[in-house]
Amino acid sequence: QLDPENTGFIGVETFASLVHSHELPLDPAKLDMLVALAQGNDEGQVCYQELVDLISSKRSSSFKRAIANGQRALPRDVLLDETGLGIYKRFVRYVAYEILPCEMDRRWYFYQHRTCPPPVFMAAVTLTQIIVFLCYGARLNKWVLQTYHPEYMKSPLVYHPGHRARAWRFLTYMFMHVGLEQLGFNALLQLMIGVPLEMVHGILRISFLYLAGVLAGSLTVSITDMRAPLVGGSGGVYALCSAHLANVVMNWAGMRCPYKLLRMVLALVCMSSEVGRAVWLRFSPPLPASGPQPSFMAHLAGAIVGISMGLTILRSYEESLQDQCGWWVLLLSYGTFL
Repeated sequence: QLDPENTGFIGVETFASLVHSHELPLDPAKLDMLVALAQGNDEGQVCYQELVDLISSKRSSSFKRAIANGQRALPRDVLLDETGLGIYKRFVRYVAYEILPCEMDRRWYFYQHRTCPPPVFMAAVTLTQIIVFLCYGARLNKWVLQTYHPEYMKSPLVYHPGHRARAWRFLTYMFMHVGLEQLGFNALLQLMIGVPLEMVHGILRISFLYLAGVLAGSLTVSITDMRAPLVGGSGGVYALCSAHLANVVMNWAGMRCPYKLLRMVLALVCMSSEVGRAVWLRFSPPLPASGPQPSFMAHLAGAIVGISMGLTILRSYEESLQDQCGWWVLLLSYGTFL
């Protein structure tokens, strides 16, 4: 009745009166987004297909383009100004501002976020690493620099270029750590950066990025530091961290996380210090007679994976990777390296 010519559009005022007169049970947040989208076109009209997409929790291609081009103004204050939120919703809002550079993306993620599935991958990896460390600490009666115990390197989890035939070691070395300091550093970064990333981008993307960094670490050690063993999840951790930091730099103006410059500097200092410590332990170990110490090349390989492949993954929030040419180029490059 309101669209006799079957154009698929009606005026925003007509739509507002329709919602009011029929008391339609629509999500107010989705209505705000629909009205904001209507304000972005010249005629100020509501599109029927965009209404259907929005109600079915999808964003049409035109909706994504409108977000990318910033063609419309927000109909109300930014998400950060909302009050009366519970603890969990405040945490979700914090994650949105930590990870996403666009206000409409933040609000979309905030209202569409579901507690299921939870970010189980990073939590499971961190918990497994802690359990393995405690088991070896109790078994060897050593908690600092466990690699200096002669029995430590006999573990079936440690990777060494001489054990390339045991293919599981290319990945399982991420559960072993040099000592308490390296474990604490990796666990802290995995929980502080990995969990929010997994909440926004999902378990498949983040687990792929993490494991790609781990695998790149062991392969890089195989060709650059052949006499050194390898332990620790630094390859995966540095893939996540470098991807996130690169994403922040690329979208610096849109990021609204507090003290972002100070936090960026602190993160770079901490990561550089960890690399320096690994280099020092590799070439100037406190106990030279204990044999070759773990390599530091996994840190660098993970960072390269994060800046290249990881940046593409994190910049593609809610977009299919398979539709992007750059993603296939990076995947082919990684496959060639593999």
